[in-house]
Amino acid sequence: MYCVARSPLGASFSSEHVIRPYRADDNRVLADIWHAASAISHHFLPEHLLETQKKLVAEKYLPETETWVAVSGETPIGFVGLIDSFIGGLFVSPDCQGGGIGSALLDHAFRLKGHLLLEVYAANHRALAFYRRHGFCGIKRRATDDNGLPFPLIMMQKPVPTSWQRSEASVLARETGSLCGSDRP
Repeated sequence: MYCVARSPLGASFSSEHVIRPYRADDNRVLADIWHAASAISHHFLPEHLLETQKKLVAEKYLPETETWVAVSGETPIGFVGLIDSFIGGLFVSPDCQGGGIGSALLDHAFRLKGHLLLEVYAANHRALAFYRRHGFCGIKRRATDDNGLPFPLIMMQKPVPTSWQRSEASVLARETGSLCGSDRP
């Protein structure tokens, strides 16, 4: 697997990398990427739950969503799964993180849809910072995840609704800890 080296100046998506539609033969590799990245970013989830979810990702989500795959040569190194304008997941192989792959996938999804929503675990600080850097703002918070476990999720959106008053954004930012755009201190 070849990935762009991390750079203090911010690596860009290499010309050797391509984003293409999901193919059935990507399934095993993408499920492995999902699991490896989730074990790091969702370290608070029990391993048995990650194993159960990996099976669900492989059997349901990858084949049934609009999935775009970042590849190096022919090797998948990351993916984004879309359900209309909702990002069901964006995952990059841990060996390739920090090299612009996630940004390229996110930009690709935004160019396709023009409006994006997603949910991210509040405890996944790295992902929250990533999405904020890309113009997402927290719009809603819930106390439990899809499994009913006490891991809060923050719904984020890009672009931020133009009808929002600054005061509404400030209240939500206090509730979610999710500052965005010009609301950052």
